[in-house]
Amino acid sequence: MRRTPFLLTPRRQNSEGAKLSAQQENTDQGSAMPPAATPNASDTIPENTIAPPDSSEITDGRNQTDSTGQLRISVLSSTNNRPVANATIEISYSGEPDSVINTITTDGTGLTPTISLATPPLLYSMEPFANQPYSEYTFYITAQGYEPILINGAELLPDVTAIQNVLLDPAADNEPNSAEVFVIGPHTLYGEYPPKIIEPEIQPVFETGEIVLSRVVIPEFVVVHDGPPSDSSAPNYYVPYRDYIKNVASSEIYATWPQAALYANILAIQSFTLNRVYTEFYRNKGYNFTITSSTAYDHKWINERNIYDTISEAVDNIFNNYLSRPNVRQPILTQYCDGKRVTCPNLMSQWGSKSLADQGYTAIQILRYFYGQSIYINTSEEISGIPSSYPGEPLTVGSRGSKVRQMQEQLDTIANVYYPIPNIAADGIFGPKTREAVIAFQKQFGLPQSGIVDFPTWYKISQIYVAVTRIAEYS
Repeated sequence: MRRTPFLLTPRRQNSEGAKLSAQQENTDQGSAMPPAATPNASDTIPENTIAPPDSSEITDGRNQTDSTGQLRISVLSSTNNRPVANATIEISYSGEPDSVINTITTDGTGLTPTISLATPPLLYSMEPFANQPYSEYTFYITAQGYEPILINGAELLPDVTAIQNVLLDPAADNEPNSAEVFVIGPHTLYGEYPPKIIEPEIQPVFETGEIVLSRVVIPEFVVVHDGPPSDSSAPNYYVPYRDYIKNVASSEIYATWPQAALYANILAIQSFTLNRVYTEFYRNKGYNFTITSSTAYDHKWINERNIYDTISEAVDNIFNNYLSRPNVRQPILTQYCDGKRVTCPNLMSQWGSKSLADQGYTAIQILRYFYGQSIYINTSEEISGIPSSYPGEPLTVGSRGSKVRQMQEQLDTIANVYYPIPNIAADGIFGPKTREAVIAFQKQFGLPQSGIVDFPTWYKISQIYVAVTRIAEYS
């Protein structure tokens, strides 16, 4: 779906307008979350009521001027998914859009250098009811032959890298001075949004739709309705599954949290989403989308928002996982709440998951604490829209066979679009030239540059291959 252009104005965009009504919020902060199952009975979640820190006293020894986060921007063409070189990005504080603090440009890969920008202290994202834990920046992106884009309210957290992916549309001859404007709403742990309407964790299934209900399938795309289900004027967006999960996780948890908390929350998000896919929840109600961006019904997805490196890496590692119970075929509808402003007995508390991770709980221990001991992590072995599944072990120099040949064919096709990646022969032999191409691919897409085709690299190659060969089907 093509985005709607708006005339660019230099005025400050009001992010408050993006906030949803808080009238449904449960502001009872005194009730504790009862555990569903506790690995150690002596372990408890800290008290829910935590006084906000004094902004003049920062206990981690840093002040706002020496807290920084990193930013990297990727610019692609929306028509053919090719990198856009020499795009210019003017960066300003969201409150002062006319005061440019930095200007960066993309290289031949469509990437900018990684830069550091000021953020609030790390402590603010580690405790509820603290000051705003992220800085808001405005990006104005221009490139010759393309329509400009203004992104207002991009969120930078300390000590992690914010990744802003941008798609530029070709310039319209009749609108030479127009620009697309996107206002990023507040993070759900900081802004005011309606709480989730609680549903049964096992949903009814009707075998009348498109999904093959004999197995769980990771979809290539989900169709996101950007509003509540009943809002027929809200647009629908085709979003790659992993991009959707990364967007939601970046919107609903802080990327600075311990790894176990990130993984527990991402697994819950994935299982919830796959339940909507598997049961065709909305299509069976007559709608033409997979899921909504309403927090009352589903998860918060924000069009054009930035993601974070810690969350992106975690999703790439576990994107084919979901949560199951014994003798239940469908993914569990794993609902949760923040656990502070809104409580949800017998469901996961986001701040509670962070507290348990601080105590040393693993991701599965956190999930079982809230959802019970019978919950377990399951895996989908089939990825809809991707030619073949992971070979089961990493491919490296010396590997041979059909899986190597398939990977080489896909990588060579990608190299025709992403010129820094060298073309290679698909001979089924993983040699030095294939390793060189793999390293270039990993560099292009922000993966560890090992030259080994591990699980994240295999599926990233498959994802980009699908994007460059089938982009026309979704334009």
